[in-house]
Amino acid sequence: MPELDSQMLTLLDVRAAMGARPIMEMDLQKARALAIAAASLQGAPEPVASVEDVRAGDVPVRLYKPTRAANLPVVVYFHGGGWVRGGVASHDPVVRAMANAGGFAVCSVEYRLAPEHRHPAAVEDGYAATRWIHENAASLGLDPSRVAVAGDSAGGHIAAVVALMARDRGAPPLVFQALVYPSTDAAADNESMREMTDPRLPLTPNEVRWYWDAYLGSDADRGSAYVSPLRAEKLDGLPPALVITAEFDPIRDEAEAYAARLEAAGVTVTRTRHRGVTHGFFGYAGQISKGRAAVMQVANTLKRAFETEKPSAAAGHLADAVFGSMPASFDVHFE
Repeated sequence: MPELDSQMLTLLDVRAAMGARPIMEMDLQKARALAIAAASLQGAPEPVASVEDVRAGDVPVRLYKPTRAANLPVVVYFHGGGWVRGGVASHDPVVRAMANAGGFAVCSVEYRLAPEHRHPAAVEDGYAATRWIHENAASLGLDPSRVAVAGDSAGGHIAAVVALMARDRGAPPLVFQALVYPSTDAAADNESMREMTDPRLPLTPNEVRWYWDAYLGSDADRGSAYVSPLRAEKLDGLPPALVITAEFDPIRDEAEAYAARLEAAGVTVTRTRHRGVTHGFFGYAGQISKGRAAVMQVANTLKRAFETEKPSAAAGHLADAVFGSMPASFDVHFE
């Protein structure tokens, strides 16, 4: 039988000591404060060359640069938190680590949160910020031809939807999408949702459903592509992708199904299921070696993508340059 990693088990005890409980049992403002406090689990914030708070049109963003060199590639990053909590502050350490490891700038987006601002506020903020960064890249010391999106959990959902929007709306061109255990299907009905019944998990099936309800309300079209990317009619024409999942995660199967659908549509995909860990492990990089390994995997994969030819090259040529002779899809786990 699969077992939780020993470091993961210790981390679950730490979370409990911090006051973590199912989101439905918490006051939302206290839950949001806990998300900020939990940033300490990502490790000590690494120094970077510069940090600047700017406005991408109407959307607040924080721009991290690991060096003062000009023409840096940039990753537009969307934090997790079930669309209802988290923010630039909650993901500060992990964003700094990615920027330093990958040698690229990171633009962390402070998108609007539900339930005060329901769908499509978060994804439209995400798209608007990404387009603004592309259009204003030169004045920010960034390379407009090397823009990627990334995110974890709800942020992975936003990154996936922004990639769809960019394709559908004709701009901006994206080099890559890095999706860490992304939510991809509002139906929330799959085998991993039925398997993950351990109440110790940081994300339970009941919480998954609660988050979707808080984000969408009762009127949203749950089958639309910008709500449930897994149900999009077409997934061709999207940038190459990295999809990371956790073994003990109720949304594992929908994320892996999305990776499979991308692959079937001709998108080059790397799929990695990390064994023995739960949803959220990416944000526990300061406590769990597999979390740190996943952060480095994202950083190094994006770095390789940026080191290839510019996105004006043919998509197939770009994919070959990024992934070389590697198979279109493969599973990796860190012991």
